[in-house]
Amino acid sequence: MSNELVINSTQNGSRIALLKNKSLVEFHQEEDSTQFIVGDIYLGTVRKVVQGLNAAFIDIGYEKDAFLHYLDLGPKFSSLQAFTKQALNKKNASSKLDNFNIRPDIDKHGKITDILSRNQQILVQVVKEPISTKGPRLSCELSLAGRYLVLVPFSNTVNVSKKIVSGEERKRLLRLVSSIKPANFGVIIRTVAKGRDVKELDSDLRNLVESWKKGVKKLKVAKPREKVIGEMNKASALLRDVLNESFDNVFIDDKEIFTEVKDYIKTIAPDKEKIVKQFNGKTKIFEHFGIERQIKSAFGQSVSLKGGGYLIVEHTEALHVIDVNSGNKSNREEGQEATALSVNMEAAKEVARQLRLRDMGGIIVVDFIDMKKTENKKLVYNTIKTEMASDRSKFTVLPLSKFGLMQITRQRVRPEMNITTREVCPSCNGSGKISASILVSDQIERTVEYLLSKQNEKNISVVVHPFIYAYFTKGAVSKRLKWYLKHFKWVKLIQDSSIAITEYKFYNKLGEEIDVNIN
Repeated sequence: MSNELVINSTQNGSRIALLKNKSLVEFHQEEDSTQFIVGDIYLGTVRKVVQGLNAAFIDIGYEKDAFLHYLDLGPKFSSLQAFTKQALNKKNASSKLDNFNIRPDIDKHGKITDILSRNQQILVQVVKEPISTKGPRLSCELSLAGRYLVLVPFSNTVNVSKKIVSGEERKRLLRLVSSIKPANFGVIIRTVAKGRDVKELDSDLRNLVESWKKGVKKLKVAKPREKVIGEMNKASALLRDVLNESFDNVFIDDKEIFTEVKDYIKTIAPDKEKIVKQFNGKTKIFEHFGIERQIKSAFGQSVSLKGGGYLIVEHTEALHVIDVNSGNKSNREEGQEATALSVNMEAAKEVARQLRLRDMGGIIVVDFIDMKKTENKKLVYNTIKTEMASDRSKFTVLPLSKFGLMQITRQRVRPEMNITTREVCPSCNGSGKISASILVSDQIERTVEYLLSKQNEKNISVVVHPFIYAYFTKGAVSKRLKWYLKHFKWVKLIQDSSIAITEYKFYNKLGEEIDVNIN
């Protein structure tokens, strides 16, 4: 199985695609203006304490106050608050906690009104990004995630991921990490730490301690609403979480991001540095890897299955509903039960992919085609559990009900990925009336003629739909060749399936778009 990460730089940020065997399984859009990412630590101000909810609303700079429940304060809140006060008052708050006096745990069943008060300043960490009309969800149980370890200040416990089942390996990791961790810092050992030696674990731990050290330094001069410790960009965070031996390539089309990612991999896994490659192809990077086409086909309301069936994906305020349909599959199997099982098995794999791809969270109800045999229902249930095993979000899958419904809950920490796959006509802007599409080639030809003969442009590029591209480039003596023979100037044609068939763009030799409103 091949794993590849493809990163496309855009004007507003970047688009990140994770491919497994060339199939798109994760897609992220990171905008430069994006704030309040999961893992960010802020100096917040208490705006309101609500006794009935046993919670508080905290101002961290978002348009709506963030939500902090009493249970998310964590048992070590007293220690965190004492340390924060010391740092803000410029007292001797060292990033090393060796000599820090850890306070007793707060009452698990206490009231938030006894702990927090209006205008109080506290350190908080984003655990859920703003979703719909809600502000961010916060926690005061701070943690800094690394590749193998998670650092937890004001604690002394060492815990091992439950996914590491070997008793001997668990003991080895506990012994190793306990011997290298600093005093008054707890550590959670991640699943990927399995089999790693002390050198790799120590290096990861040192990086996390250094991040904490920088954060404390920033806290001493921080103002309310200011970010104290920021999560890394999505590309690096994704690599931190998914990078393993089966990772083959990371392709990037931007030099700056390429350098940043390469430096990061050099830090966390020097042996993997060679997998980072800068893409310099003539076509767009997402076009080259077939990602643009996969995005268009995967994010619509209807999702086709290879065997002929299809899914209908609907969203409501409270839950997501996925309906499985057999389509034209019904004539290809021996009986109704065999048809239902075949379509449901394929649908189970696609549902697991869709949940991860769209980052759907909360409650998901899947309406599979009815099956009579218990063993077939169990087979579909086991298939979807197996397919979701690699999902990094926490989830619960319940067996199929008597009515063929499967209920899934999946952790939601950020807004669902939603991409509009229906294209609005660039000529009519949705009015329903356009100039004849057959005329687009004439419009392009007139513009080329004008730019080459009247404007005396050289090295122009034209971005067009693949159908138009084929029209101008195919044949023994293509249209493009005729332009060259007439003007002795080569016109570079670039195909882009993300634009509509009647849409096109002209660029000069500097890569600047040319206004082509020519009468």
